[in-house]
Order: sequence, then structure tokens, then C-alpha cells
Amino acid sequence: MSAEQAIGNRRLLTRLSVVAVAMFGFGFALVPFYDHICRALGVNSLVERAEAPVNTQVDLSRKVTIELDANSHGMPWRFQPLVRHLEVHPGQVVHVEYEVANVRGSPVTGQAVVSYGPALAGRYVRKLECFCFRQQTLAAGETRRMPVSFVVDGSIPADIRTFTLSYTFFEVAGKS
Repeated sequence: MSAEQAIGNRRLLTRLSVVAVAMFGFGFALVPFYDHICRALGVNSLVERAEAPVNTQVDLSRKVTIELDANSHGMPWRFQPLVRHLEVHPGQVVHVEYEVANVRGSPVTGQAVVSYGPALAGRYVRKLECFCFRQQTLAAGETRRMPVSFVVDGSIPADIRTFTLSYTFFEVAGKS
């Protein structure tokens, strides 16, 4: 190896070392830079957040009475709401539970279908969680509580002061 090649190799090694140190420094500087960008945009903040604000969409000036109903169409299930009626403010998140028991000596699968009375009220109920979203299989003698969470939309007409929320379970053929 000639002297010129040795000097060229040293220069190349020096340049590579400078590039490596610069890349490390750039990567190190990205952490606070990323944090500042996220704070400015209000995303992915690692700082502690304040409590979620109170839902201002709740209409405290009026109440709607909801009557809860439960049926099991030709099924060997006892099915009932734990509360028969409740009063809520439009916009308020509501949590209710239904209890279902399989009185047959073998497993049974059912699917719940919801209906509203008057039917117009259904347009204003937004279900967040519901056992009606999927089929339910109960073992022989099993009893289960099933939750429903929903919001009555604040735009519900003022003349609808009471409505019925009814669930009917139907047996799913071939699943029992």
C-alpha cells in the first residue's frame, strides 16, 4: 500500500467517522424536536392531560322516559331487564342490564333484535354497546347479565317524552 492510499484511507475513515457522529447527533436531537412538534400540533402528547370535559351535549332542560321490555320468542329462556323504566336527559350516556337464563337442559344460541315504540324513536337512539350485536350462547342452566349502553340523541323531538326499548331473542337454527 502506497503512502497516498494510506492517506486516502485515513481521510475516508475520518469522513465516515464525522458522518457517523453527525448521524448520532441528529438522531439524538430528533427526540426533543419530535416532542415540540407533537405539543404544537396537540397529538401524541406525553405530558399529563386534564380530565375529559363534561359532555355539553346533555340537554338538562328535559327528560325522556324509557320503558324497557324483553321477550324470548319461543325460546327456553327467561329474559328481563333489571330496571323496567328510567328517566334520562337527551345526550346522557345510559347503561342498563338485562338478565337472561337458559332453562333448557342443553346449550341454546339466540340473537336479539331490537324494536322501538314508537318506531320513530329508534332514529334517536345510538347504541354504544349491546348484546344484540352478536349471537349469544348460554349453557344449560346458565344465567347471565347483559349490558346495553346507549345515548338518546339530543335532537329527539320534544313531543317524544316516552318510548319503549324492546329486545326479542330468537333461537338461531342449527346452533343449539
